[in-house]
Amino acid sequence: MSVITFLKNELQGWKIYEISALCIVFIIIMINAFVFNDSKAAVISAICGILYTTHAGKGKISCYFFGLIGTSFYSYLSLKNALWGNLILYVCYYFPMQVTGIFKWKKHLKADKQEIVKTKLTRKERIILITFAVVSCIVLFFVLKYFNDRSPVFDSITTIFSVLGMYLTVKRCIEQWLAWILVNGLSTLMWLGLVLQGAKTYSTLLMWAVYFILGIYFFIVWKKEMSEDVQ
Repeated sequence: MSVITFLKNELQGWKIYEISALCIVFIIIMINAFVFNDSKAAVISAICGILYTTHAGKGKISCYFFGLIGTSFYSYLSLKNALWGNLILYVCYYFPMQVTGIFKWKKHLKADKQEIVKTKLTRKERIILITFAVVSCIVLFFVLKYFNDRSPVFDSITTIFSVLGMYLTVKRCIEQWLAWILVNGLSTLMWLGLVLQGAKTYSTLLMWAVYFILGIYFFIVWKKEMSEDVQ
């Protein structure tokens, strides 16, 4: 496939209101960065992160390219703000999983739209993953608390459910959006707390708030599309 053909496929399937909403969000991020003298790393992380989420929601394989860039800058922010769980998650898990996702998604693209074929978990798989998540959150909480993590409760939950969310994203499962809704909601609160304590990461806070809204939106979109495919 040529580069031009790839780009043409990636630009298909977007609605006008989706593009308009993206532009508005990016304008707000840039204005916010200028007014509050926000961290450049936070701005780049926010823009790439939102592009990753929207492209993943549209089933576009290019989401992983934005994800790799956003991951780099978010890792730096986590290091700077002593969020060790998030740092380990992004460096040791997100990077390799996003590279894996490129090859996995490439094998499951629709021929007409070049978008992924969406799936869902079985009941047994859901029970196993939920059990794993609860136990892992408890264990990680005590580990992070021992190492004086700044937000052990939020960091443990967001870290574990981010692991599940990324795993489900690569597997193309609709349940990923439920995991991301939880992660994004708690992350919004976590970064709000850091901003109130003086951290200049307003764009990161805005990014997570947008993620939360996108998670709800794409869960509804995927559920509708999968229902139509069954019919």
